[in-house]
Amino acid sequence: MSTFYCPELLYLDGTFVTDKGLLVDEVGRIECIIAKQDSGSSTTVDLPRKALLPGFVNSHSHSFQRLIRGKAESRVVSGRDFWSWRGTMYHAAAQLTPEEIFDVARMAFLEMALAGTTTVGEFHYLHTDPSGRAYDDPNLLSKQVIAAAQSVGLRIVLLRTAYLRSGFGLPPDPGQSRFFESTDEFLKNMSALISQYPTRSNKIRFGVAPHSIRAVPLDDLLEISAWAHVKELPLHMHVAEQVAENEACVREYGCTPVELLSTEQILSPRFTAVHSIHVRPDEVAQLAHFQATICSCPTTERNLGDGIFLADEVMSANIRVALGSDSQAQIDPFEDARELDYHLRLKNQQRAILDMIDQEAIAARLFSCATRNGAESLSVPTGEFITGSLADAFTVDLDDISIAGHSHEDLLPILVFSLNRSAIRDVIVNGICIVRDQVHPLQAEIVARYREVHRRVWGANVIRKGL
Repeated sequence: MSTFYCPELLYLDGTFVTDKGLLVDEVGRIECIIAKQDSGSSTTVDLPRKALLPGFVNSHSHSFQRLIRGKAESRVVSGRDFWSWRGTMYHAAAQLTPEEIFDVARMAFLEMALAGTTTVGEFHYLHTDPSGRAYDDPNLLSKQVIAAAQSVGLRIVLLRTAYLRSGFGLPPDPGQSRFFESTDEFLKNMSALISQYPTRSNKIRFGVAPHSIRAVPLDDLLEISAWAHVKELPLHMHVAEQVAENEACVREYGCTPVELLSTEQILSPRFTAVHSIHVRPDEVAQLAHFQATICSCPTTERNLGDGIFLADEVMSANIRVALGSDSQAQIDPFEDARELDYHLRLKNQQRAILDMIDQEAIAARLFSCATRNGAESLSVPTGEFITGSLADAFTVDLDDISIAGHSHEDLLPILVFSLNRSAIRDVIVNGICIVRDQVHPLQAEIVARYREVHRRVWGANVIRKGL
């Protein structure tokens, strides 16, 4: 039987309407958008004093890094930049058993769900045991992360990551032992993993993720990207996050990462460049020409001191911008969305820089970054309320103190720029409510198990001794 979700306000095409709701079929897709009196014999779920909006899409996540939140905020422990920060991350990665990877991933995914996220793109590069030896099932850790998302109720796009080397001319880094596979191993394991799950599932999908130019040499990258193209899978890759990354690429290939990807025709509408902070105007034009997406992760990028993403230049070139929580320093999609503009305000000493690009209001543009653009990046039919789309949504308490005084006309900008995360009350994935009034049914268990992992990995002496 169909289900009719009936809110007080429904978000449609950049505005909020009354007297409309979502009719969802038995497989979790939107049948139509209709008035309550037209819902027929469907089961009605009334959502009084709530607005219903499309669910957030998190296009770039490393779930295990939830474990290092707050542990790398000291120069004594983690140094002063991205490259030294990795030592703290490697320490956490090396400690985790397969069961603990499940527990940590569930914690990250639970927090995402409570923040209104319905789909996560998990850029997953933990493959082996801590010594670098493959498990009897080489996809064991991938399956643990998938199972964690299923347990929470999130849709997952598992972006299995190829990681072949530590960098151009560098010896293998012991901290990366769990990441490494050969290209043959990666493709074999990727094929086996995909074959074990239903094709085009509404709950579990896959993508291919060569980690970066520094981690995947060009010949291997070409082979992997060709395989992804044949399989019609999204291709995600870290691109131009750090100046040193660009410089190393120039030393090895005589050009920057974007130039290399463009010349080798790896860029495409299925390609998502993660970060892309240190790009020139001509490189923005190349990304636009190939209709690639850029996934920005503003909270992580400012946490690591990566630099400011030039969202105004990118959006003016008509490039889709998606969002990701990346290192899980904070999980708040609206915060990531507003930071796209706030960082530029500090840089340019002006306000509302992303407003009215191509005549689109800033709030609607930023909301699309957190929803529809991410869905397109992951090749999932969600992110907006249209017939045939997967029924993913979250509700907002219209009586929450953070949005008091709103009207229908200004509700979206108030949500984007001012909403408290606690105002998000219910979360729906594939037409099923996984969070009701800010409570997930497994919340207590997930948090308790995470605390046990946290206690074991971060003994008091670990921090005092600087790892």
